[in-house]
Amino acid sequence: MGDKRLEMIFATAGGSRSTISLDEPLDDLDQATVQAAMQTIIDKNIFATKTGALTGINAARIVTREVTELI
Repeated sequence: MGDKRLEMIFATAGGSRSTISLDEPLDDLDQATVQAAMQTIIDKNIFATKTGALTGINAARIVTREVTELI
C-alpha cells in the first residue's frame, strides 16, 4: 500500500517558507499545471500565514510513502 501527496512550497513575505499539501494528486500532473495553480494561489492571496502573504514559488514535489503491513 502506498500514499502519495503533492507538496507546494511557497516563500512568504516574512522570509519563511509555507507548505500546502494535497493528498492523492492526479497521476498526470505536470510542472506547468502545478506552477500555474501555485501562481494563482499567490495572485489571489488565498491563504494567510503567520509570516505574511505567500509571495513566491519555492518548490513543488510529489512525495510517495510505501507501507508494508507485517501483521
